[in-house]
Amino acid sequence: VISAKAFDKNIIFEQSGKLHIFDTVSNLVKTLQIGIAAELTELRPRYIKGGQYIRSAHISPTGSRAVFDFRGEIITVPAEKGDPRNITSTVGVHETFPAWSPDGKTVAYFSDKSGENQLFIAPQDGKTEPKAISLNGTGFYAFPEWSPDSKKIAFSDNGRNFYILDVPTGNIKKIDADEVYVPGPFRKHFGNWSSDSRWIAYTKIISTNFSQVFIYAVEEGKSYAVTDGLSNADSPIFDPDGKYLLFLASTDAGPVVNWFDLSNEDMRMSNAIYLATLRSDILNPFARESDEEKIAADDKDSAKKEGKEEKDKTEEKSKDPSKKISIEFTGIETRIVNVPLKAGSISQLGIAKADEFFYVQTNLDTRNSKLFKYDMKERKESEVMELDNYVISGDGKKMLYNKGENWGISDAGKKPEAGKGNLNISDIEVKIEPFAEWKQIFDEAWRINRDYFYDPGMHGADWPAMKKKYVVFLDDLSCRNDLNRVIMWMCGELSVGHHRVGGGDQRFNPERVEGGLLGADYEIANNRYRFKKIYGGLNWNPGLRSPLTEPGINAKPGEYLLAVNGKEVNANHDIFSFFEKTAGKIVEITIGPNPDTTKSRVVKVEPIANEAALRNRDWVEGNLRKVTEATNGKVAYVYVPNTTTQGHDYFKRYFFPQANREAIIVDERFNGGGSIADYYIDILTRPYQSHWNMRYGMDLKTPSASIQGPKVMLINENAGSGGDMLPWMFHKFNVGTLVGKTTWGGLVGILGFPALMDGGFITAPNVAIWTKDGFVVENVGVSPDIEVEMWPADVIKGRDPQLEKAIEVALEQLKKNPPEKPERPAYPVRVRK
Repeated sequence: VISAKAFDKNIIFEQSGKLHIFDTVSNLVKTLQIGIAAELTELRPRYIKGGQYIRSAHISPTGSRAVFDFRGEIITVPAEKGDPRNITSTVGVHETFPAWSPDGKTVAYFSDKSGENQLFIAPQDGKTEPKAISLNGTGFYAFPEWSPDSKKIAFSDNGRNFYILDVPTGNIKKIDADEVYVPGPFRKHFGNWSSDSRWIAYTKIISTNFSQVFIYAVEEGKSYAVTDGLSNADSPIFDPDGKYLLFLASTDAGPVVNWFDLSNEDMRMSNAIYLATLRSDILNPFARESDEEKIAADDKDSAKKEGKEEKDKTEEKSKDPSKKISIEFTGIETRIVNVPLKAGSISQLGIAKADEFFYVQTNLDTRNSKLFKYDMKERKESEVMELDNYVISGDGKKMLYNKGENWGISDAGKKPEAGKGNLNISDIEVKIEPFAEWKQIFDEAWRINRDYFYDPGMHGADWPAMKKKYVVFLDDLSCRNDLNRVIMWMCGELSVGHHRVGGGDQRFNPERVEGGLLGADYEIANNRYRFKKIYGGLNWNPGLRSPLTEPGINAKPGEYLLAVNGKEVNANHDIFSFFEKTAGKIVEITIGPNPDTTKSRVVKVEPIANEAALRNRDWVEGNLRKVTEATNGKVAYVYVPNTTTQGHDYFKRYFFPQANREAIIVDERFNGGGSIADYYIDILTRPYQSHWNMRYGMDLKTPSASIQGPKVMLINENAGSGGDMLPWMFHKFNVGTLVGKTTWGGLVGILGFPALMDGGFITAPNVAIWTKDGFVVENVGVSPDIEVEMWPADVIKGRDPQLEKAIEVALEQLKKNPPEKPERPAYPVRVRK
């Protein structure tokens, strides 16, 4: 039952998409037959366009066209002349991850045309039927990568398995699998194929969360380790000549690859580029060089000259793609050398021709990425251009790149001339039939949960039966949001937190008119708006700027806001109507002590778009003052809004300046979650080590920032996810006393899922907590040691009963168990005999 309402002696309610009336006298239920003649424009077939519908991309072997997964269709786009070409034209079918074969004849992609994802191989012109190949992996697939001879395709699945398909026979072989699951819908295992199609370089996540590089020998059916797992190695690529394997590696990645831990929030890993010679007879290309005097050749040197010419011919032959590449794995770890480039945030290694490779360097502060080229013979790097991603064509002469929604094709490793190279993405246009799409989206949402949900038993729900139960509603959908509601009902059968559905192509979203805010509360007096409270900020911090407290404004509580940009303001109008679209713009306001405008003044302010940070800071520091005053400065107060970036910042901001206090109250009410809050717990449980004496000043305690006295944590029903985990750990490790209300109870988290065809999203919670006691916390929460209700009457009066109880508990425990205060011993006397 969705809703119910009583009238007379009847109850009308909604159930299963219909309205029913229950007669309380006769106990009979009557189903109403209602017909609405509505013009449901969102159901109409229509044409759509826009770069936001591109999901993945590839390039033809000569760079004459690019291919895109565009709103579930596979579209090729010319580099310069011609029109976009839809080679699939499958309404209501979701096709993804296109890859153009090196021989130029076909495009491989994944499609759910049959109801399950298969690999399709279609002619590049789309004129004949594609070949469908059934897959036996974990349901969803990504990253098809053709071998140079166009006979094999490597790909991954959502279970982090790595496969190779033999195209002529259709045989599929599983090569390897990650030992540990990492976040994301998929993970790309492989770097590239060798030019002879006999080897493929790939990575594997091992049990330490580190990535290790391997090479798979296709003919042997065997994998060989290249790196030892003691560094985080990634992105391996062969050079075309088959002499080297290039890859990225990081030796400071340890904390960062442990992605679940909050303790790594402010840590950054750097990586560098390394090169392994594939045979022992290949010299280190970066060996030290020595300048020597050149001597004119004579007859004695003719033999040497002939030898050099013969060597040059041999090198030319080695570039022949038909030549087999041999690899010596014995001792390969000793043949790894560092490319002489500075370490940094490096990714996307690529190579187009021998002795030259590309990479992307990202500025982690600005998130701006640039492509660089490195010439191995000259040992010189050069900046190419700004971009987000790039793909090199099969012949190594062109590259497809993008910066946001702008795509282009240029010569490999060269910035295109101004006004050239851009692909006309705006010309891509596909016809959609919403009703057919919605059926596909419903089915895909069901399959995502089937294949990603952490429990293969689906919490005891008969998942196929749930699909049948809710599919009957599809015929009655009137808009995209109705579909989200039906999917939500179906997923609700799993009874799990973090289960969300949303987004999608909703045509008729009204325009949102942004306002501007001054960081103040108002009250009405004399038919005017008067400042009741002005929220203080940190005006040197852009995120905590308070317009009315900036230098020279001098606004005070009790003053009136009399005019905005010359327009009189009074209580007959909504005050916020005067500030529409003013955030970040200069606005003149008239303020003064009197409602009749006497003694008023005009000042210029810059309204902000959101006051949440100001109001939160006011609440937090108001609580800090209450605790400080009530405990005479003995108890610290630290608020943590979540267990991710903001919470990490808050903890550092408020804990360390109060680390000299004897006890602490940690307030995690309304905690929005994030990572595992090991950072907080580690610091809260630091044991006393020692004191250190210096000639001047106070003795230093170590750990310097530590509180050994009583600890209290405030929790409530609005704290969940990481906000469940934090008090759970607080209780498990006997850190202190929990005060408040039982937390939300949601510790089956989410690690990433495929996007739905029209850009909507669905989650399938896929990381769940368990201990020796079984799966814990989910749907239960963490209960307080002392339960305290926040009655509205108390809150309206400005009281915080939970905080008051926490203060009381902290002081009681401090009185019973004060932290030990060691006294410095007498200085040692050392007498020399």
